[in-house]
Amino acid sequence: MDFDLTWLLWGLPVAFALGWVASRLDLRQWRMESRQAPKAYFRGLNHLLNEQQDQAIDAFIEAVQGDPDTTELHFALGNLFRRRGDYDRAVRVHEHLLSRADLVRKDRDRAQHALALDFLKAGLLDRAESALQKLEGTAFESEARLALLAIYERSRDWALARTIAEKLDAVEQGSFATRIAHYLCELADNAQREGDPARARALLDDAVQRVPSLARGWMARSALRAQQGDTAGALDDLFSLTRLAPQAAPLAARAMAELAQQTERIPQVRAALEALQARAPSIDVTDALARLSPAGDESRRVLLHHLEAEPSLVIASQWLAGEALSDPAAAEPVRRALDQASGPLQRYRCAACGFEARQHFWQCPGCQAWDSYPARRVEEL
Repeated sequence: MDFDLTWLLWGLPVAFALGWVASRLDLRQWRMESRQAPKAYFRGLNHLLNEQQDQAIDAFIEAVQGDPDTTELHFALGNLFRRRGDYDRAVRVHEHLLSRADLVRKDRDRAQHALALDFLKAGLLDRAESALQKLEGTAFESEARLALLAIYERSRDWALARTIAEKLDAVEQGSFATRIAHYLCELADNAQREGDPARARALLDDAVQRVPSLARGWMARSALRAQQGDTAGALDDLFSLTRLAPQAAPLAARAMAELAQQTERIPQVRAALEALQARAPSIDVTDALARLSPAGDESRRVLLHHLEAEPSLVIASQWLAGEALSDPAAAEPVRRALDQASGPLQRYRCAACGFEARQHFWQCPGCQAWDSYPARRVEEL
């Protein structure tokens, strides 16, 4: 059978025309999609600038659906979900990014970091810890270590906190020596509760060697030595505190007075406390000096000397406790009123957040800041 070339001559132009029409349709669709995606993107930015987060999220979702391979849009959408508090959706967005095989290393690390932030904000500390540990060796390593440090402090895992702080200190990401010394003191407290005073002593020795100006290390080691019967050594530690950290001396004043009476070193301790008092009058130092003075007029003269140098309702209340009022029936109500008025003035106040407490804290229970409590009472601030 002969082949008719006429069909070939007709078929070629028809095939060319159909191909041209198809290409134009694909091009038109591509142009429409490319126009719609930027419009949705810019609409989302406009909503974001106007602090309309819900509308911005809707616009970004539309843009992502139009171009699912756009990583930047995914990051923007995930961050919006996290800021809004919609942590589950933020996690899904960032986990979707991590599941993509074509994601470059830089974007993969960024997605891993964003996922860790999602877990942190959601309070899922165990999952946040796992996500942060995967950032070791990346550009986000320092940020991840700082976040891990906060997690371990919150969970009071002082051994891991010490390990992370030592890594940060080794790469000169600021000085973490003081914080490491606090961790050593916390570990020493744990060792004492577990009945291991030898390990506690070793940890405290390490703490005072690392940061000799840390009052907590000297006070903790002094208390441990006193428990073990070494009262002379315990007092020597407190003398070291007054020499290396004189601003914290009021915290150790009462313990110095008690140890002075046990070691019969009252004149030496009194001289040290009087020197501190001459530089900066303190309620606690005055109280310690009164304890070292004979009961009666001598003790009351110590209180009166403080009042002459520095007015104090707390000291005035203590002085009045030993004063015989002309009306005996009024003595008790007056003392109760003064005690009630002076009670709040004897608290300690965090310099970072203002949290007040009856006892002195090395780490604020409110804001978790270290060494934010001055060694002076509220009345003295």
